[in-house]
Amino acid sequence: MSHVNIQNALHQYSQTAVETSINTASPHRLVQMLMEGVQDKIRIARLQMERKELGEKAKSITCAISIVDGLRMSLDKEAGGDIAQNLDDIYDYMVRRLIDANLSNEPEILDEVMALMHQIKEAWDTIANVESTGVTT
Repeated sequence: MSHVNIQNALHQYSQTAVETSINTASPHRLVQMLMEGVQDKIRIARLQMERKELGEKAKSITCAISIVDGLRMSLDKEAGGDIAQNLDDIYDYMVRRLIDANLSNEPEILDEVMALMHQIKEAWDTIANVESTGVTT
């Protein structure tokens, strides 16, 4: 099997695994996956920024922005009240900072957004742990 065929097979396997995960995931897990996706895209964008791969960096940041926008659109402000509104404000801020990072090529801005997403995801993960065990950590 050639290198190209191996790469194609790995890509297909990866796509199938992701699709299976999405199709079988709970709504809570889907949000976790989106948050992980934002973190992955920011990590990749930071590396691309360091390597001066500006076109690819822009694509990664654009993808991160799209995912954050998806998280924003999924908020139920009526049911979620102040928490949902606060998350909406944070997501809005994150999008603006990602745009700033894309324009200025400042990795520190990506680090800031990564830290914010990490905090939000940690809280979200804690909810999952409490729901599954009934015990807070």
